[in-house]
Amino acid sequence: ESNMIKDVNGNELENGDTVVVARDLKVKGYKQAIKQGTKVKNIRLILNPADGHDIDCKIDGFGAMKLKSEFVKKA
Repeated sequence: ESNMIKDVNGNELENGDTVVVARDLKVKGYKQAIKQGTKVKNIRLILNPADGHDIDCKIDGFGAMKLKSEFVKKA
C-alpha cells in the first residue's frame, strides 16, 4: 500500500502507536532538543503531509508537535 507510514526500521506505524525518538531532534523555538529515546504515546498519522512531517503527537515538555516517521521507531 502506497500510503503506509513506516518507522526508521521499516515497521508499519498505526494511529495510537507508541514510538521512540531514534535520534536527538532540534525543535525550532526551543533551546533543548527532543532527546533520543523519548517515548511518544498515542501518535496520529498524517497521510500525504505537505512537509514530510507525517506524525502528529504530543510530547511531554514540548506539547503538540509534528514528527517525521524516519526519525522514530516503534516501541
